[in-house]
Amino acid sequence: MMKTLSSGNCTFSVPAKNSYRMVVLGASRVGKSSIVSRFLNGRFEDQYTPTIEDFHRKVYNIRGDMYQLDILDTSGNHPFPAMRRLSILTGDVFILVFSLDNRESFDEVKRLQKQILEVKSCLKNKTKEVAELPMVICGNKNDHGELCRQVPATEAELLVSGDENCAYFEVSAKKNTNVDEMFFMLFSMAKLPHEMSPALHRKISVQYGDAFHPRPFCMRRVKDTDAYGMVSPFARRPSVNSDLKYIKAKVLREGQARERDKCTIQ
Repeated sequence: MMKTLSSGNCTFSVPAKNSYRMVVLGASRVGKSSIVSRFLNGRFEDQYTPTIEDFHRKVYNIRGDMYQLDILDTSGNHPFPAMRRLSILTGDVFILVFSLDNRESFDEVKRLQKQILEVKSCLKNKTKEVAELPMVICGNKNDHGELCRQVPATEAELLVSGDENCAYFEVSAKKNTNVDEMFFMLFSMAKLPHEMSPALHRKISVQYGDAFHPRPFCMRRVKDTDAYGMVSPFARRPSVNSDLKYIKAKVLREGQARERDKCTIQ
């Protein structure tokens, strides 16, 4: 199955098996959107703007293969618990962000990690999936110094101990410290191409989208071994109905011959 995407005058297809969703969760004012901004365009915005829910899409051409990464930057206030649960159900990789100078934000990450494991466990039981759950616990604002620290690194590392699909990083979105390394590890755990990491591909804009169109083999050159990434400027979040249909199809795919209990969205 192929997904056909359009960005400006550029249209291309991405295999469904190469489409993924990254969900970024955490309390308010911990720097979730700043980390996403670093990932997408390498910039940091000093001005704080509360996030309700932002959706971004990045498309890659990696050695001739197309990939799509949807990024869901969630609200720290989670005014709609059912929406957050749905975001977890449809997520493939997760970043849980807390601020090193805010103990309450760390406690929220612990609650989020528990909820993700519970929700995904429910879904796995219904689908009989054996897929792993790649997750990064991210302590942001390590540029504030040890005097401001409220969460010891040793305590945060306990959240990932014994789980090879979960890693802990202390980063600074402002100083761009460890951000690339964090994404590299996340994609490695998810068994995705390393080139999806911000530092390992050429960033191109829509007007150069022809780099995403495959050429006949006889016309290919060494450049075709490169990796390109493009942010889709007009990406819109799939509707709630589309997400629910996706989950329903996933649940029923393995067991249409017998009745199954549904993972309820509540």
